[in-house]
Amino acid sequence: MRFVTRAVWLLSLISLFTDLASEMLYPVMPLYLQSIGFSVLYIGLLEGMAEAVAGLSKGYFGQWSDRLGRRVPFVQWGYGLSALSKPLLAWLTTPTGVLLVRTVDRLGKGLRTGARDALLAHEATPANRGKVFGFHRSLDTVGAVLGPLAALGWLAAYPGQYRSLFLWALLPGAVAVLLAFGLREGRAVPSGRPVVPFWVAFRYWRQAPPAYRRVVGGLLVFALFNSSDAFLLLVAQARGLPAPTVIGLYVLYNLTYALCAWPLGHVADRWGPRRLLVMGFVVFAGVYGGVALAHDRWTFGALFVLYGVYAAATEGVSKAWVSTLCAPRDTGAALGTLGGLSSLAALGASAGAGLLWQWGGVALPFGVAAVMAVGVAAYLAQVRVEKAGS
Repeated sequence: MRFVTRAVWLLSLISLFTDLASEMLYPVMPLYLQSIGFSVLYIGLLEGMAEAVAGLSKGYFGQWSDRLGRRVPFVQWGYGLSALSKPLLAWLTTPTGVLLVRTVDRLGKGLRTGARDALLAHEATPANRGKVFGFHRSLDTVGAVLGPLAALGWLAAYPGQYRSLFLWALLPGAVAVLLAFGLREGRAVPSGRPVVPFWVAFRYWRQAPPAYRRVVGGLLVFALFNSSDAFLLLVAQARGLPAPTVIGLYVLYNLTYALCAWPLGHVADRWGPRRLLVMGFVVFAGVYGGVALAHDRWTFGALFVLYGVYAAATEGVSKAWVSTLCAPRDTGAALGTLGGLSSLAALGASAGAGLLWQWGGVALPFGVAAVMAVGVAAYLAQVRVEKAGS
């Protein structure tokens, strides 16, 4: 594996340990917050705001890194912020405190992502770029599986000891930060371009081709009803499943996603992204409709497996399709606009799901999302596009 240079190894291991720390806590967070009295509505707002911060800050800090021609400081500070924020949850238990911690964690993600990807791209050639990013993603996925398993083992041995788990998450985060100090700056040339606010990127919408607006419009409608995965964990708990079982379901989802992502990518190449995306949204509708009715762990297990299939069939495939609906010179702006608007939609989706849950009961937000997913799938199946790759 000659393409795996020292920098690729370091960045991949950094992502592994950071994801291990993050995924130790992600499936636990909604259960913990509910145990200390947080409402479902506030959890939805919290998760939505966290994802919005991460999504909107990626482009901003990516521009800043380009302007300076420096990557390593952004990577180091980004991973450092995320590592330091996690143990603070053991002490900051007020709504404001938890919001501050989650915001700092997601700000760290936004700070590092663009610079990290630029370092990976610098280490790659056109012939092995897919391999470089694929290797990095594979180790990142290992962390996403090991993290929930670590949380599962801890809570099985020490039920309800959430705060101690937050402190233990500092260890893999600290390893990631130490590895980040081994990175060396590449040969990036400062762009000299001014750093513009995130909302400036949305100007692309007005000049985008009609096909782009039609497809992205459908994706954004779906995003408005695709709430945080935390709600899936909350409904499993609400139906009587113990915390270790709920976390085990999240492990099952991650494993399915990891196993299906590569083969379904090949399917997308053969069928075209439209067909696979539509199929993925139909699977999503089946999962959310099933979750609205499920009560036993075996049914939830099957639904979380299908949810992993949905994620593998849609995450990345939508970007691949959208990238064919714009001029090559506009790909960055097109995908950046999609990412930014999707981040804002995620805030609305999670807040709305929490509101519907409180107003109409557990099943309502999942039933509404299932119906909307079917509608968006039907729309995308027949939407008119003028460019190849549809």
